[in-house]
Amino acid sequence: MLDILFLLIGFALLIAGGELLVRGSVAVAERIGVSPLIIGIVLVGFGTSMPELVISIQASLAGSPGISIGNFVGSNITNVLLIVGFSALLAPLTVTSRALKRDGGVVIAASLAFLGLAFVTPLNQPIGALFLGALAAYLTFAIRQERIAPHEGHSAAFEMSAAEEEFLRNGDHWAARRLKWSARLGHVLPYLMALGGLAVIIFGGRLLVDAAVSLANQIGVSETVIGLTIVAVGTSLPELVTSVVAARRGHSDVAIGNVLGSCIYNILGIGGTVGLLAPTAVPTEIIHYDNFVMAGSAIALIVFSATGGHISRLEGAVFLTAYVLYIYSLWPH
Repeated sequence: MLDILFLLIGFALLIAGGELLVRGSVAVAERIGVSPLIIGIVLVGFGTSMPELVISIQASLAGSPGISIGNFVGSNITNVLLIVGFSALLAPLTVTSRALKRDGGVVIAASLAFLGLAFVTPLNQPIGALFLGALAAYLTFAIRQERIAPHEGHSAAFEMSAAEEEFLRNGDHWAARRLKWSARLGHVLPYLMALGGLAVIIFGGRLLVDAAVSLANQIGVSETVIGLTIVAVGTSLPELVTSVVAARRGHSDVAIGNVLGSCIYNILGIGGTVGLLAPTAVPTEIIHYDNFVMAGSAIALIVFSATGGHISRLEGAVFLTAYVLYIYSLWPH
């Protein structure tokens, strides 16, 4: 029971830390005048994938490759089969042709690359550098393709300065002083939020990994299964919440974009970082089974999306059924 409690606390800390990190990062980016596109692709995408990143690195360093690799492989399977399936049940998801051609193609290419490389080499530093280089190339291409004008930053700071000068002209020095300190606090607060969120995520990740390993040992289930299921679902909660809310509000492009972007980050970003900082061998069961499920799920997502430009409720039900069968196939019975 204690391990389950620590597992739940770890999940809660990951969600809270991810929220703080994303909010703080976006506020910092807006303050320094970074474009909204870069905020969405780089900072928010990085923030929602931070739980998976921390878990995978910590598990790899702790000698638990099943949790490390299973975490981001299982997260990709969860993203497609569970998150897209559940979101499509709430409302059919429209998929733009750009998302299909660019982001969908990258998801399939990254999935197949990881599947093929896992047969011949461990996740080592050269592979890690290759994946991170591919991620950088993808982000550069996506940003250039969007061609969105830079965001006009510093407007809030300018308005604050103008208000302070107005107070001084009217002789209200106390109000001007309060406004000045408020501006300073507002400038520092986003940085504190981002750093605090990162600290919470690291602590929560450590707690979750330890609890997951202990739980696996107690119930006689392999660490790989724990990583592919419990840990993967827990670290995918930010993506689940984002996609479900977007689907219910009719923003299906956000729901699909969130899933595709997360899948790309999981393989290229997290897999690349693990290979670079904590090289590890891919467990045999993942090589021969779960990698194929991950690649097959990505291909199915693009095929379903290409037929009619949307994912229907029926197709969402198919995804959810496939996810239930996949989980059933992993657990001993």
